[in-house]
Amino acid sequence: MPENPVIAIIMATLLEAEPLIEALALQKDEDRPCPTFMSEDIVILISGMGKANAAMATTCACLRFMPKLICNLGAAGALKETLPLGSIHQIGKVIEPDRPELLNSKLHVFIPRTLPDFPNAVLATHDRPIKTLEERRATAIHADLCDMEGAAFAQTAENFGVPCLLFKFVSDTPHPGEQKNIVNRIKDLRTPFCHFFLDSVRKKLQPGNRGKNSGVI
Repeated sequence: MPENPVIAIIMATLLEAEPLIEALALQKDEDRPCPTFMSEDIVILISGMGKANAAMATTCACLRFMPKLICNLGAAGALKETLPLGSIHQIGKVIEPDRPELLNSKLHVFIPRTLPDFPNAVLATHDRPIKTLEERRATAIHADLCDMEGAAFAQTAENFGVPCLLFKFVSDTPHPGEQKNIVNRIKDLRTPFCHFFLDSVRKKLQPGNRGKNSGVI
């Protein structure tokens, strides 16, 4: 087991993570509390879908591996027609429309770290899938993308004081019928997303490439 991996990665499903696990030649370490794949300097935890699972996996990663950086990677739904299938977005802000503040009804907001030179988007996290066009339009007032894990991940990382990044690829859009066959669509889009992370994001995280304005580690 590595003493202190530089990067921990939380992904909701093995379906999304398989190309990255293969490309990094990660070895299976354990199944509980969540499937974990690792090498000397990187670890991927498969959280399962939903806020509770994301919070659990992020807590496990922070306590067990004490990473210098933790990332949440994976698929998200586009709330706006301007975001095409397969487009990749760094998340600059995360909100929770279904968990407003008790006293003033304001949305919970989390601001993760960001890297320069990547387009930023706002992510809305719900505890259930946002399927109907009406639901997407209502959420689109506040955000560009939606998922079921990002806010819980960001809050947990923040509570542990671990810098966090989020990158999402668009797996479905508001167009009618695009919520069908989402598994096949993720299979088509996950490998380009994996290459993007390895070729663009991970290179920026290498010690020699962390500019003074990177703002991450």
